[in-house]
Amino acid sequence: HIEKGEIRCLNWSSFLRHPQMKYQRMLERLEKENKDLRKVVLQKDEKGIHQRKVKKSLIDMYSEVLDILSDFDSNYNTQDHLPRVVVVGDQSAGKTSVLEMIAQARIFPRGSGEMMTRSPVKVTLSEGPHHVAMFKDSSREFDLGKEEDVTACNCFILRQTISLNVKGPGIQRMVLVDLPGVISTVTAGMASDTKETIFSISKNYMQNPNAIILCIQDGSVDAERSIVTDLVSQMDPQGKRTIFVLTKVDLAEKNLASPNRIQQIVEGKLFPMKALGYFAVVTGKGSAGESIDSIKDYEEDFFQNSRLLRDGMLKAHQVTTKNLSLAVSDCFWKMVRESVEQQADAFKASRFNLETEWKNNYPRLRELDRNELFEKAKNEILDEVISLSQVTPKHWEAILLKKLWERVSTHVIENIYLPAAQTMNSGTFNTTVDIKLKQWTDKQLPHKALEVAWETLQEEFARFMAEYKGKDQDDIFDKLKEAVKDESIKRHKWNERSMDSLRVIQHNALEDRSITDKPQWDAAIEFMEETLHARLKDTDCVINDMVGPDWKQRWLSWKNRSPEQHIRNETKNELERLLKLHEDHTAYLANDEVTTVRKNLEGRGVEVDPVLIKDTWHQLYRRHFLQKALQHCNLCRRGFYYYQRHFVDSELECNDVVLFWRIQRMLLITANTLRQQLTNTEVRRLEKNVKEVLEDFGEDTEKKAHLITGRRVQLAEDLSESHTLWLIFWSVLLENVSDVFW
Repeated sequence: HIEKGEIRCLNWSSFLRHPQMKYQRMLERLEKENKDLRKVVLQKDEKGIHQRKVKKSLIDMYSEVLDILSDFDSNYNTQDHLPRVVVVGDQSAGKTSVLEMIAQARIFPRGSGEMMTRSPVKVTLSEGPHHVAMFKDSSREFDLGKEEDVTACNCFILRQTISLNVKGPGIQRMVLVDLPGVISTVTAGMASDTKETIFSISKNYMQNPNAIILCIQDGSVDAERSIVTDLVSQMDPQGKRTIFVLTKVDLAEKNLASPNRIQQIVEGKLFPMKALGYFAVVTGKGSAGESIDSIKDYEEDFFQNSRLLRDGMLKAHQVTTKNLSLAVSDCFWKMVRESVEQQADAFKASRFNLETEWKNNYPRLRELDRNELFEKAKNEILDEVISLSQVTPKHWEAILLKKLWERVSTHVIENIYLPAAQTMNSGTFNTTVDIKLKQWTDKQLPHKALEVAWETLQEEFARFMAEYKGKDQDDIFDKLKEAVKDESIKRHKWNERSMDSLRVIQHNALEDRSITDKPQWDAAIEFMEETLHARLKDTDCVINDMVGPDWKQRWLSWKNRSPEQHIRNETKNELERLLKLHEDHTAYLANDEVTTVRKNLEGRGVEVDPVLIKDTWHQLYRRHFLQKALQHCNLCRRGFYYYQRHFVDSELECNDVVLFWRIQRMLLITANTLRQQLTNTEVRRLEKNVKEVLEDFGEDTEKKAHLITGRRVQLAEDLSESHTLWLIFWSVLLENVSDVFW
């Protein structure tokens, strides 16, 4: 208990006085028997021999509260003021050694003159039947009775910032935070701001009004050289929550000419720092191979034979790490009892603020945290993907047919139909068409078809997601859904083996010239007319842009031609006269014709470049050809009879209609083949990819935090954590503190 600013521990050592030293051995033996008996009881409880329900360790639950608070939002004045023991000291003052004696295990890295603790380490100590260590977020349990486990545990600490739980017989229950040693000078290998960073970290932990400051001072050096005592004095000027520990007292007694100086230190008279209690400890001879038991024996032997205790300069309850552990644990739990209810009230107020903000901003929405929102979005996305399998074959084929023709129509007209149409007879026309169709099928057509199918699948997937969004979908999922869609498409690889089979199917379709009935012939005529009309419309637009507005547009819209458009218009008029005289003109102008047109224009005062003449001719001839082709197409409406007779004894030849029938049939067969690949294989593979992406995203906390964001999400997260804290504070801590401890 704490009385009049002095720590007194209910332990055999608190009753030891100089005249009673002869009872020391007997009391040690009784204490050891008591410890062994307690260990047996704990082991029986662990094995379930006792039918009494054993509650979860209070200190473990308290440590969980601190872990939650470390990640809690700092809004609404929810700062963590719960007690913990903050271990501070100058570099190499023996902090780690003291911590190991309290934990009864040499599991922390150490070094001579080096800064070993480089970041805060939270250590939760509790009693248990076996001496083990466990790390937060790790399932491995290190047996501290085995040397190989101790070494492995040490390596684990070296690799990362840790939260460590240590259990064992006789260990005092408390939560400690070991801070980096305070330094006066930045040495080689350290960051330039290391000194300031350590000061900032230390102040941050010590400014908690309920933190117990365990100030470690090296007794083997002059007290005036200490930096940490001034820092502690600033944070706790009255010393109401500071426990001072003087280490290496054996070296101090040996090196100091006046042992009274040690007495002045532990009585708080040498420097102005005040403390709740003062302790003197010895943590070994400085050898890394010393065991905890050997250090304990050495410490007890030293104080039994030390003139410091014998001459009354130190009191028995002020010495040994054992008495220190009891005193610190006693002080820790007293502080917990006094502050936990106050902290619970603070979090109650914080939760009220959070709930008020939610009700005012999201009155019709449930309080779903990030993980719950992800699960909701996951179900919506899977529903959208399943919808792809419900698309009808007719719909797939219609989309594929339309997109495929849009993709290849330019090639068919410009590279196959127009060049073949410039030939002199039907035999040459058909030969040219066959050669160009074969080249196209071998090199480009299958690739284009698969590109269209893949794009169609992506667009339909995106369409279903967009349509679902219109059904009162939560826009907070937009970023996540877009990422899932993009990643799924990125992972999806179309089955390349289908390329070869598709090429064969397309080649066979284009090889066929057998139009079996009049409806097929009429369908080819209609397809050809639609295509030619569309091309003629595009060509007219190009020509109109070249020559500018006509007289009607100029009159009604008050528009004028530019100088270049004027030249283009004069050139167009001259070339149209040439076409009128030679309706069967070839696709290209001869050089002498270009010269003639140029001279005619110069005679009217129009200077024109030969390149412009040829460019204008290309568009005019294209329009002229398409107009004639449409007239021919109309004549071929009655040509099915002549086709069946192979156009024998007929002036009408409709080989261009046959070409368009071959193209149309190839498009239909290709669309059907691609549709089968989509519905039988690719949609299912995409669905599988989406599921895999969702599983991967679900396991990636950082990814979810990046994709599901916003104040609403953070507020729901805070409410969830606040609710957890509230339950722990009231349902666990207050009940268990009375049942288990007080």
